[in-house]
Amino acid sequence: MIVLKSKKELEIMREAGLITAGALRVVQEQIRPGVTTAYLNRLAEEYILSRSATPAFKGYNGFPASICASVNAQVVHGFPNDIELQEGDIVSIDIGAFYNGYCADAARTFPVGNISDEAAALIEAAKNSFFEGLKYARLGYRLSDLSHAIQSYVEARGFSVVKSFVGHGIGQKMHEDPQVPNFGPPGMGPRLRPGMTLAIEPMVNQGTDEVDIQADGWTVLTRDRKLSAHYENTIAITDGDPLILTLEGQGYHDVR
Repeated sequence: MIVLKSKKELEIMREAGLITAGALRVVQEQIRPGVTTAYLNRLAEEYILSRSATPAFKGYNGFPASICASVNAQVVHGFPNDIELQEGDIVSIDIGAFYNGYCADAARTFPVGNISDEAAALIEAAKNSFFEGLKYARLGYRLSDLSHAIQSYVEARGFSVVKSFVGHGIGQKMHEDPQVPNFGPPGMGPRLRPGMTLAIEPMVNQGTDEVDIQADGWTVLTRDRKLSAHYENTIAITDGDPLILTLEGQGYHDVR
């Protein structure tokens, strides 16, 4: 069942979104060669707790950390660890926070020092595909119109979208209905309605869209071990423009 949120609920989710975005900013400021993802995890957790919020990921189905930190060929759900990031790496950071009973979820892929042109293009494609999909996150469209736009944008640039993992509804639970694929034909799925809140999260691979899950039961790797990038925001459907709840300093709207 898709849960529609009231104006008051959206205001709380916006606060959760700002906390999540702030944690991403704090992490981004520290990403450089020699830093460990375990350190980034501590920074994010301290920031979230300092804002009277709770890390959404820590303890979720046994997940051990407050962020997912996925390096290079890791797609999503990577465990933070004490391995130092290296010049030329890319690292995807996924963070969620609960505030006053409501959740927000966002992810970015960041360069570590100087990266290759190919890696930079991958990161940009993941980010831009989100905004391409966002054009259809409004009344009059069905959910898969958004999904189709993301896939079309990514594949036109020679990359692939992961099909084994998808975005999701979000609210009082981190994962609610509906699922939000980043692929598929247009004109399918539920019609978008005001009060729907979605975590839209393209996962974009340099090579094949096929993935493997590691022995830890969480970490997802590209099957060909080529790079992967991740971009996610929590949004709300309205009578007009969609609201982006997990961007700082830019209001709610589709502004980059």
